[in-house]
Amino acid sequence: MEMDLFTCIILIFFGFVGAFINATVGGGGLITLPALLSVGLPPSAAIATNKLAATMGNLTSTLTFFKAGKVDLKLMGPIIPFVFIFSMLGAFTVHLIDSSILTPLIIVMLIVVLIYTVIKKNWGSTEDRKPFTLKNGILFVGSMLLLGFYDGFFGPGTGSFIIFVFLMMGFDFLQAAGNAKLLNFTSNIAALIMFLILGEVVFLYGLIMGLSMILGAFIGTKFALKKGTTFVRILFIVMTIILILKNSYDYFIG
Repeated sequence: MEMDLFTCIILIFFGFVGAFINATVGGGGLITLPALLSVGLPPSAAIATNKLAATMGNLTSTLTFFKAGKVDLKLMGPIIPFVFIFSMLGAFTVHLIDSSILTPLIIVMLIVVLIYTVIKKNWGSTEDRKPFTLKNGILFVGSMLLLGFYDGFFGPGTGSFIIFVFLMMGFDFLQAAGNAKLLNFTSNIAALIMFLILGEVVFLYGLIMGLSMILGAFIGTKFALKKGTTFVRILFIVMTIILILKNSYDYFIG
């Protein structure tokens, strides 16, 4: 596809802003996906191209969090291959079933996440990990596999949902965000591979936005690490509200 200066500016600007937000609490797709649609990509190509750009941004966030000691590779290692597989299945399934059927359920889940986070005022401010009993382990792994499938199949709010699961397991917001970035990167790259196989990715648009997202992700992650858990908690609540409003608008009006 051809590229003019205005299109390039849109991709760079919204890629940076989306990655900055996504680096800490997720939800960046709310910014980057509409931007790709606004420059003329059809929905399927926009979703696939967004995965390319998001993968670049999420890799940057993951590495930055890892260097800061906020990623637990020992815990994540056994889960990563299964999240990868389930995300590929989700990306394949989206070509068979209309993903919009999930929207009502997503709205309800986001409202539950918001209410719980607001009520639990000190939740995520300090680390208090729960022991991995058989029950907790099954719930944790099962949730991550479902979210991996969901990211490949639909995607909006995946990062926020993953962070929520980590918070439920007693991680603080920064540890939750760091581990969520690793799993989100895994699900992104798995979905991207499937979209590449299906020939949906527009490389020129995805690479330009992706390079901008690398910078946005790096600055956003550094900013979150500097500001600490209180800042991330506030941003998490704000982005959850925006996700609810955006999904509600799409479902009831759009």
